[in-house]
Amino acid sequence: MQHNKFTTMRSLKLVDGCKGTQVYALNSTGGGGGGPATGSGGGGVGEKLFHQLQDHLRVNSIRSKSSRNYQASNVIPSVLTETLLPYGLPVSDLLEPQIESCLKFVDFMETLADVYRRIEKCPQFEKSGMYLEQCAIFRGLSDPKLFRWTLRSARQHALDVHSKIVLAAWLRYERREDELVGTYSMDCCGTNIECPKATLVAGYNPESIYDPCICSRTPQAEFEDESSIGYDECSTSDDDGDMSFCIGDDEIKCIRSNIASLSTPFRTMLYGGFRESRRERINFTQNGISVEGMRAAEVYSRTKRLDSFDPRIILELLSFSNRFCCDNLKSACDAYLASLVNDMEDVPLLIEHGLEENAYLLVAACLQVFLRELPNSMHSPNVMKFFCSSDAKERLALVGHASFLLYYFLSQIAMEEDMKSNTTVMLLERLTECATQSWEKQLAYHQLGVVMLERKEYKDAQSWFEAAFESGHLYSLVGVARAKFKRGHTYSAYKLINSLISNNKPVGWMHQERSLYCVGMEKMLDLEMATELDPTLSFPYKYRAVSLLEENKTGAAISEINKIVGFKVSPDCLELRAWISIAMEDYEGALRDVRALLTLEPNYMMFHGKVHGDHLVELLRLLVQQWSQADCWMQLYDRWSSVDDIGSLAVVHHMLANDPGKSLLRFRQSLLLLRLNCQKAAMHSLRLARNHSTSEHERLVYEGWILYDTGHREEALAKAEESISIQRSFEAFFLKAYALADSSLDQESSVYVIQLLEEALRCPSDGLRKGQALNNLGSVYVDCEKLDLAADCYMNALNIKHTRAHQGLARVFHLKNQRKAAYDEMTKLIEKARNNASAYEKRSEYCDRDMAKSDLILATQLDPLRTYPYRYRAAVLMDDHKENEAIAELSKALAFKPDLQLLHLRAAFHESMGDYISAVRDCEAALCLDPNHSDTLELYNKVREQVKEQK
Repeated sequence: MQHNKFTTMRSLKLVDGCKGTQVYALNSTGGGGGGPATGSGGGGVGEKLFHQLQDHLRVNSIRSKSSRNYQASNVIPSVLTETLLPYGLPVSDLLEPQIESCLKFVDFMETLADVYRRIEKCPQFEKSGMYLEQCAIFRGLSDPKLFRWTLRSARQHALDVHSKIVLAAWLRYERREDELVGTYSMDCCGTNIECPKATLVAGYNPESIYDPCICSRTPQAEFEDESSIGYDECSTSDDDGDMSFCIGDDEIKCIRSNIASLSTPFRTMLYGGFRESRRERINFTQNGISVEGMRAAEVYSRTKRLDSFDPRIILELLSFSNRFCCDNLKSACDAYLASLVNDMEDVPLLIEHGLEENAYLLVAACLQVFLRELPNSMHSPNVMKFFCSSDAKERLALVGHASFLLYYFLSQIAMEEDMKSNTTVMLLERLTECATQSWEKQLAYHQLGVVMLERKEYKDAQSWFEAAFESGHLYSLVGVARAKFKRGHTYSAYKLINSLISNNKPVGWMHQERSLYCVGMEKMLDLEMATELDPTLSFPYKYRAVSLLEENKTGAAISEINKIVGFKVSPDCLELRAWISIAMEDYEGALRDVRALLTLEPNYMMFHGKVHGDHLVELLRLLVQQWSQADCWMQLYDRWSSVDDIGSLAVVHHMLANDPGKSLLRFRQSLLLLRLNCQKAAMHSLRLARNHSTSEHERLVYEGWILYDTGHREEALAKAEESISIQRSFEAFFLKAYALADSSLDQESSVYVIQLLEEALRCPSDGLRKGQALNNLGSVYVDCEKLDLAADCYMNALNIKHTRAHQGLARVFHLKNQRKAAYDEMTKLIEKARNNASAYEKRSEYCDRDMAKSDLILATQLDPLRTYPYRYRAAVLMDDHKENEAIAELSKALAFKPDLQLLHLRAAFHESMGDYISAVRDCEAALCLDPNHSDTLELYNKVREQVKEQK
């Protein structure tokens, strides 16, 4: 995918793109930048740097590690560093945060509550549209599972064929099955929800979407029997026919009543007052139908079947049926032609016929093939011409296939592929034309503003952002201010955001934006406030880190960027840390971070978009100790054991460079990425593991994990069982045990999971995975109250350096009323683990209140996304009768992390304080995230009754 790149040195700035966040404006020590770099352009610069470095190394031996200390008095202290940083370092005053392309709200909890209320109250036939709105709201959240769940709900309640095909294709795209080798876009998943045949059937059937589809239950013999037509049925004999149609020299015998039954015009012509009603031979030469077409029409008039004819004849019949208003014939032609559309080669010709003849199902079938081939099909100009222009949209609208839903889907993919392209702009323009509801206009106008800003068309960007704001999207004022700033109206931008903060409840992104338009202490105060209100915003950390670097405080700069990297890994933050590491001559640290960011974004461009990350890896490799594959395994073992996930990612990247087809390494990569909450990259690695698998049983395991991670638990279990039936392997047993354990286990189920994990441990594997299995086995033993067996599992895991087992062993000690031993065990984990926020959180359970508070403060500092510390502190405040402070503690976290448990607890606090209105709102917000959460449903029903009693 193409990244967003800077286009001129004159406009140096930090631009965070839609997906590939390109990081830094640079203090150029050399020439200016040209246009966006292509792969070959990046390679050319990389080769030049590579040769420069090799020349330098030939003349000067690489200095020893002890001489690589960073000198504060000299920002770029060596020729090596100058070679590695040919474009200098980032400049703080030129950094900018990303304007997000999704909907954002000042009071997100109220938005969630409002959506839940409207979904519950709306008619069944309108629920699909409501769920689509919910999808747009969830799009901005970090958890893709919420978006996928809501998208499935929209498909479940879809009524018309158009909505069904778009939503089913979108669900497929979210799994990125186009990346799976050996799969076909029209493959059926086995259930109605995504079956390409089921989606072409109109009707509201929400209860049947997970039922087996028609593909899996149609007997072949029945199909063959139905599809055959006997010779006697194919033509009308002279004895049976009572009239003829003459076309040229050919005569087609027909039965008058059958032809009359085709349409009202035929009935009028053959039985009305026209002269044709008295003739046995009717000249049809000038009516635009061939002899073969008329014979097919005659056969259809008797058999109501079309399946013996060539598609060319069916297309002719479709045109004939339109000309003579033969509605049933048209429907039959439409449905039959739709069933023939199977690949992209069919689409350009057939969609043109469908649009010309107003054939709803034929266009739907063509549209379905195109959508299921995304994103690849978006690069076909022969197909895209049917979507991009206003005229094209109008043609689709005439046949019932232009909708906000369709253009929402297409525009999101276009923005991911290339935000600045003309195709993206045209699709978003069509999206604005289709927008009718307020939220649709807010989204469409705002996204078009974001794209125009990226294209440096600032006047247009400002207009679109203003339109979005006028439609009710407050966040779009950020875009208005940014566009004004770009046009030189800094003070106007400052006043706009200042007014926004004054008139609304302040949130982090408001202060972040205002910081761009002020200087000095005021800027730093705004950035501090932004971090306090929303610690997940990365720009304040990056700005402070670069400012410290400019003051030659490199250690402090690294510490600052480490704060965000510790809980939120992104390519731009890793790039900045690598940049600082190069300036410090810490080449090992820089290489680690570049390898990790390339795992997240394999095509990432560095050095102002001039050099591919892979080239920088080659440069840095010359400056560090070289590892063999055996050394890499040892390094991976050490880093995995010390819970250094970024370091482990870098080692795996190194190993894959030597052995790119190793599916086991891709699988390990996906596990690390999941631990870092990089779900999109993790799923990509898992798909690559599946593609590179060398055996069927291994492929089935990876397919099972893909299904499990996308919410298809039962299908994942089936894949595990199929894999075990082929070969008993560690990974197959582990997958089955893991999927089964992901539910409330009764005694019988727990025993079965134990048996599966024991079987897994009997199979060959390495210590990294066996440690995980032992840890999981210990957890199940604890749940079954078999504490001694659990302790044995954890000790065995620790013996093979599975460091996380300290946490399980601490739990065993706690359950044995040995709190001091439990506390000490967690202390060992804290000392060993590189990422230890969870360890501090867990240790707080095994000490007194003051020590627990201290541990939880540390946990929040290390990872503010962890919700338990906020819930604990709020509960303590409630116990101390500080109700308002308890509510404020929960609200602090909810301001940047919508969380079911936090909302439920705040609702319970409101209920205990007698604030039933607030309790109802929080329950509704929580149920928007999980409508089946039983505790929240119970509380919701209770407080609603209390509200009724107050009225």
